[in-house]
Amino acid sequence: MDDLQKFIASKVKAELSKIFDPEIPVNIVDLGLIYEIEINKEMDCQVLMTLTAPNCPAAEIIPAEVHAAAATVDGIQKVNVDITFNPPWNPDLISEEARFTLGIE
Repeated sequence: MDDLQKFIASKVKAELSKIFDPEIPVNIVDLGLIYEIEINKEMDCQVLMTLTAPNCPAAEIIPAEVHAAAATVDGIQKVNVDITFNPPWNPDLISEEARFTLGIE
């Protein structure tokens, strides 16, 4: 990615940080649900993410929120959100800040 693509990806990440899991008081970036954000030369955004579990009750809500949030970033043309369970989410993916918020050591 060039500098503009990296800048736009950081803006997307900032927007995704405003999305919270409905059952856990931590944003989805700090929970480790966002695996990858890529911006191509056409300024299309590709987000690779996971959920805490395949049967997550928010499985339809969170990806739609991710799509909507990424689409708000200036310069983004199209957004595609893919969900993967490989590797599966686990608590080791939670950021240090979120661990503190949740009382996890």
